[in-house]
Formats: sequence, C-alpha cells, structure tokens
Amino acid sequence: MSDTQTPTLPKRNLWLRALLMILMAMAFYLATMLLCALAFVQFVLALVSDAPNARLCTFGQSLGRYLRQIADFVSFATEEAPFPFSDWP
Repeated sequence: MSDTQTPTLPKRNLWLRALLMILMAMAFYLATMLLCALAFVQFVLALVSDAPNARLCTFGQSLGRYLRQIADFVSFATEEAPFPFSDWP
C-alpha cells in the first residue's frame, strides 16, 4: 500500500466569495440595464440611419461576454472573479 497523499487545495474563504457574489449580482443588474439602454439606442440609430452603429455592436458583444463571466462566477462555474477584479472581456 502506498503512502501517497492527494494534494490538498487551499481552502477558499467562502465569506469573501459571498461578498464578491453580492457585488457581482449588483454589477449584473447594472450591466443588464445598460444593455437594455444600448439596445434602445441601437434601434433608434437603425431607424434613423438604416444601419446599426458598429462601435455599439462591439461594445454590446463585450458587455454580453461580461454578463456571461458574472453568471459563471456567481454559479460557481469558475473561480476567476470578473471585471474589475480581472480584465474587461
């Protein structure tokens, strides 16, 4: 019988994670409101100029990736905290 032990992972502080999850939930709410405003502005611009704004399209895509990162963090799918604790997607 071997005496090999499995490496133990450092125990994370769940209270700190809970605080980060609350902050990320508030960020999710704000980002969702921003995405709704962005969609309205894009719609108005599309009505006026017959084409959506390319820069707003790019920002909308990165905002969607940010919302995905928050959802992954809050649901424990990843341990990496999203922006502002890491780079903007």
